[in-house]
Amino acid sequence: MEGIGELELILRLCLSVLLGGFIGLERESHRRPAGFRTHILVCTGSALVMLISMYAFPGSGRDPARLAAQVVSGIGFLGAGTIMREGSSIKGLTTAASLWVVSGIGLAVGSGFYLAAILTTALAVLTLVFLDNIEHKYLTGTSIELQIMIDDKPGEVGKLGTLLGEMGINISALELEDSQNHQTRVSLRLNLPLGMEKMFLLDKLGRLEGINKIQVEN
Repeated sequence: MEGIGELELILRLCLSVLLGGFIGLERESHRRPAGFRTHILVCTGSALVMLISMYAFPGSGRDPARLAAQVVSGIGFLGAGTIMREGSSIKGLTTAASLWVVSGIGLAVGSGFYLAAILTTALAVLTLVFLDNIEHKYLTGTSIELQIMIDDKPGEVGKLGTLLGEMGINISALELEDSQNHQTRVSLRLNLPLGMEKMFLLDKLGRLEGINKIQVEN
């Protein structure tokens, strides 16, 4: 291929796999719709598009930015597929943003802009891993998923909802399932207020009459 050697081409594609994989691993650890393989494919594909736009069409009239621009705009369709509405909350915005960043990293690697690609990857991983804990602890509070076994009697689930409401806890997802021994399984995803500890919530729930078992899912 004119303008680039085979070893350099292999290096750029392999580096795109590596950098995309770093960010994808973090998303995969949170069981997001776009995980390890998706981020690798997006990063590698973006690098390939940049390589094609820069070296596959020899001549003075080529415009490397043309195909690169299509990657940036086209990645929005893939990112939109990761965004889902669950109750009153919207999930997947961070994953959509990470896909957009990964596409940019791939373009940077494909163009040989290694330092920017590596530094952006490091900053993205830092943001996803470390700032996530800071955000939940100091800005938005904590989320928790519970499986609760409660007596199958009229009003029992209502009492549970009343308690959560009094504590200022938002229920983002709820599912009821009949179980054996006259009990109901209640699956909950809760968003705790800022500063509320999980153990405080579990202690309050454990004191509520009618609740027989509480299991934390995350």
